[in-house]
Amino acid sequence: MDNSSSSNITSSPTELDLDNLRAIKVLGKGAMGTVFLAHHASTDPSALSPFALKVVDKSLSFAADADRRARWEISVLSRFRLHDPLHPFLPSLLGSSETADILCWAVPYCPGGDLNVLRHRQNDSVFSPAVIRFYLAEIILALEHLHGLGIVYRDLKPENILIQQSGHVTLTDFDLSRSLTPKKTVDPLPVCSDPETDFVPSRTFTRFVCPRKKKSVTNQKGLRKAKSARVSPVSRRNPGSFYERSNSFVGTEEYVSPEVVRGDGHEFSVDWWALGVLCYEMLYGKTPFRGKNRKDTFKRILMMQPEFMGKPNALTDLIGKLLEKDPTRRLGYRRGASEIKEHEFFRGLRWDLLTEVVRPPFLPSKDETELTEEVKKGGIDIREYFDKLKAPSSPLWSPSLDEQRHNVSLTEF
Repeated sequence: MDNSSSSNITSSPTELDLDNLRAIKVLGKGAMGTVFLAHHASTDPSALSPFALKVVDKSLSFAADADRRARWEISVLSRFRLHDPLHPFLPSLLGSSETADILCWAVPYCPGGDLNVLRHRQNDSVFSPAVIRFYLAEIILALEHLHGLGIVYRDLKPENILIQQSGHVTLTDFDLSRSLTPKKTVDPLPVCSDPETDFVPSRTFTRFVCPRKKKSVTNQKGLRKAKSARVSPVSRRNPGSFYERSNSFVGTEEYVSPEVVRGDGHEFSVDWWALGVLCYEMLYGKTPFRGKNRKDTFKRILMMQPEFMGKPNALTDLIGKLLEKDPTRRLGYRRGASEIKEHEFFRGLRWDLLTEVVRPPFLPSKDETELTEEVKKGGIDIREYFDKLKAPSSPLWSPSLDEQRHNVSLTEF
């Protein structure tokens, strides 16, 4: 990824005092390093405000790639801080630090775990359509903001969608993201609202939608005509007509879009494809194109249509339109998130009230007994942890859940 040259960790808001940071426990391990639940031993000795600390050990064999990706993620997180207020479904950079051996940065801790863990806690390991609608809506708003900054995410999957203490979502891991260069001005995304509806806001999950109204058929036909009118001969030849496309081969294999597999170049539509895969997995408990191996998975992505069970409905229609093989025909290609917001599945949803929902589908427990006991033990010295980790027989190493879905990159082919 060629974004690393533009990253600058000195733009972070706070220089972390690594000597006074204590890790409470390991939250996970991934391609870039280790994530700890940590606190500042001097200013927060009781760990009342713990945070997630991502650490890259520069001495490891894969450190050069991890270091480059880490610096890019830090630069992306720094860009989020330029917006006031901060986006509710994207993380903020709390601080960063670098020594000769370690590069680390801190983000808010999400005690609810990730969407994959949460799904497996449900009956039959699937979500109801109502729950899917809530989580999809928040993810769409996060992606809309990212795309507005010119950033394509490229790593949407349940493991990268975390549940905050409030029950709302936040995206994580931006090391595979990329900035796309605009080719020409794109029409601003219209605000999706219904000023004709008299609505008294309700702040519970089950009542954050407007009263249902009949949707005009002419509006849908008008959208089709508008889409046709916007396709110039240039954009027919070049799917990335608004932005310079990326030719990098990155992502998680079950979520990779057809244009990435083909090597055609890609832009924001890869995120809408991944949203379709995510939605399918939330509904059925499995991804739509998983094969016996990587080659079979990619063949299915290119050739196979998603299989739906039961009668067609608004949700399966949404998934089908997001999983359109041709990115120029995929929902969200022309007008971004606004196209998806207008889909029948989201009819009546009050997008402006999502952040005010105080009873989301799932609220993390506030049992802090285990955390308190670990803090009393003194926690983990981060430098000492990595020294032990370097020993070949170290008991500290274990595969992470995130690595169960294999990320792929151009260097592997």
